[in-house]
Amino acid sequence: MLKKKERYVVAVVGATGAVGNEMVTTLEDRDFPVEILRLFASERSEGKAVEFRGKDVPVEALKEDSFKGIDIALFSAGAERSKIWAPVAASSGCIVIDNSSCWRMNPEVPLVVPEVNPHDLSWHKGIIANPNCSTIQMVVVLKPIHDVARIKRVVVTTFQSVSGTGKKAMDELLQQTAALLSFRDVTCNVYPHQIAFNVLPHVDKFLENGYTKEEMKMVNETRKIMGDNSIMITATTVRVPVFRGHSESVNIETEKKLTANEVRAILSKAPGIIVYDAPGENIYPLPIYAAGKDETYVGRIREDESIEKGINMWIVSDNLRKGAALNAVQIAERLIGIT
Repeated sequence: MLKKKERYVVAVVGATGAVGNEMVTTLEDRDFPVEILRLFASERSEGKAVEFRGKDVPVEALKEDSFKGIDIALFSAGAERSKIWAPVAASSGCIVIDNSSCWRMNPEVPLVVPEVNPHDLSWHKGIIANPNCSTIQMVVVLKPIHDVARIKRVVVTTFQSVSGTGKKAMDELLQQTAALLSFRDVTCNVYPHQIAFNVLPHVDKFLENGYTKEEMKMVNETRKIMGDNSIMITATTVRVPVFRGHSESVNIETEKKLTANEVRAILSKAPGIIVYDAPGENIYPLPIYAAGKDETYVGRIREDESIEKGINMWIVSDNLRKGAALNAVQIAERLIGIT
């Protein structure tokens, strides 16, 4: 367990990536009680610096003894590196909050969204998993509804920004857009097809069942976080030419009948959610509004007229903030008793 202190030694692993950078920013924005910040990345990033609270913090390469004296480590270094280094960190007495897919479905590792299942933090064994970005924003909205009316089935289609793939994908969208506007040919290095002015029904690798890994993450992670394996879930995940912010069209079927106004009332009282829903006035969530924000936005709330107990919603959140860095920092805040 984490010893109660006034200030903590915190590490960010993968600090030079898009999510790692956002973790550093989020620690500063939320005034997390950091005594010392240690930043780690691959050997090629060693010697670089990242600004934190007005000072440049040098980036170090990982070593076997890197985690000695560190209280909390936020990992954003990918599944392969996490598989190697997270146990090393945990064995040094450090609590790891890992953003990769490596530990999420491990039954010995809690998968946590603080607004949904903070109680699962009580049984961690040194490693805590941060869920997939598209899963996080969905379960934040589903949980308050589930508590009132019990959700039986979820059908979700995502519209995911390129920042979910990383900085190289953001650069590719920018370069392709510039090329097309200049009537030049585009090159595709990150994605198998042109992403500029296009959509790709392909996020992560395809599996034998015809779904992608991203789609099955949403199915399996949602059940684990919600603590209910009986919820039927199907997903289609789509990459869109947006730099930052994921959007989701979500249809749910509940056991208890809810009206659209009842859903609005439930969500208006729920933590971390902003109901932004007046379509007659062109008010509905957009990725450009959610970018840089901590909250998850919900709009287009309406009853599904094809079934008796169905609701449609449009959910938008910043995938680098709530979908990754913020959720990890919120977990750390829970661990030290801030919230």
